Amino acid sequence: MQELSLRQRITVLAAAFLGWMFGGLQIALFVLIHRPAMLSLLGVSPATMTPEAAALNEQTITHWFAWYQAAFLLGAASGGWIFGMLGDRFGRTKSLAASILCYSVLTGACYFARSPWELLVLRFLACHGIGGAWPNTVALVAEAWPAASRPLLAGVLGTAANVGQVAMGLLGLGFDVTVDSWRWTFLAGAAPAAIGVWCLVCVPESVRWQLSRLQQAASWQGPIRELFRPPLRSRTIMGILLGTIPVIGTAANAQWIVPWSDQVQTQQLKVSAEDKSDPTAAAARPKPDPKSKARTMVSRSGGAVIGSLLGGILASFLGRRTTYFFISLLALGASTWIFGWLTPLHPWFLWASFGFGLIGVIYFGWLPLYLPELFPTAVRASGTGISFNSGRVLAAGVVLGTGVLVKLFGGDYARIGLWTGMIYGAGMLLILFAPRTDAGSLQD
Repeated sequence: MQELSLRQRITVLAAAFLGWMFGGLQIALFVLIHRPAMLSLLGVSPATMTPEAAALNEQTITHWFAWYQAAFLLGAASGGWIFGMLGDRFGRTKSLAASILCYSVLTGACYFARSPWELLVLRFLACHGIGGAWPNTVALVAEAWPAASRPLLAGVLGTAANVGQVAMGLLGLGFDVTVDSWRWTFLAGAAPAAIGVWCLVCVPESVRWQLSRLQQAASWQGPIRELFRPPLRSRTIMGILLGTIPVIGTAANAQWIVPWSDQVQTQQLKVSAEDKSDPTAAAARPKPDPKSKARTMVSRSGGAVIGSLLGGILASFLGRRTTYFFISLLALGASTWIFGWLTPLHPWFLWASFGFGLIGVIYFGWLPLYLPELFPTAVRASGTGISFNSGRVLAAGVVLGTGVLVKLFGGDYARIGLWTGMIYGAGMLLILFAPRTDAGSLQD
């Protein structure tokens, strides 16, 4: 069986990058539209609300944000397991194509949702495709390219989702995302279906997977059984724990920056309306920015593009474990600074969002390098998928638990972010017990 040509490898990389890039766009989509979508579906008019009603609706919107985050996390976790096993059983490219079609078609169906619950169910189902794309892109690229290229390509794959998030933010800057205009975003989310069809028809399969499948066809017992018994059990558990830290950090901490910015700017618009009778007070206050949430998303995601590109490169120079430790340390410091000392009205806020995005997403350039090194070819897609996506189940519990913090802190996103950022400290301890894989070779 012939190795892939350079052209075929580039095709594989392009398919993997596009599949995960549009997965990132899907992730960012709901963060961007959440507040206007909820106000629209709940039939709430911000202009006519009393202060008491506004406070009550703020808590309702925040609760729905937590539920949508949980739907994403649980759907992606389930999809990572399902499509990861399909990738080991039927091939990386077929499973990648199916996952892209899953998140594209079901996101397009969200256009027709008429209630928060309908949107929640469709979001949950669509996120199976998002979770399923990751293990197959990582396994496909890791097996198609030589070991010397893997640190850089791990970073390139890590940037893909963040490029998609930047693209969604730029769409939000170019087109209004308001209570009256938010459904159009689902049409943008449906567009990658064409990529799924192209992947199914034109992208070559992993030669390494084909050889492994032929060799183990007679004795293949299923990836779950292999992963959760010696000698792979301890590696699987450690992979799950290492994948959990950045997933919780993103979903329960960093993702609050955009709705926090939207919340503060909405409050500022109300204050500006009240200040019309007092020009002196109006001049002294920061001017509200209706595009603030989109600018915040672009800023954070722009930093994340750079950070995720650095993950694999830093790991190859500093070592896998050392890199993870310092990512966790810096992310803890950045989260504490942005939520503890700044506000979205501060002139440094966008720069701080950029820095937090850069630091906190280095993890996602590190994981595509490290996780495939933990597992042999026969269970690599399942192992990486379970490791990365199982953390989403735990993260969903944490996100839903923030509902308690919402009530405790009266809907104060800054205090929620300050407390949930402590998860990065756990990463500093956890990595001390992880297996060393600095040789950089994949197991057959």
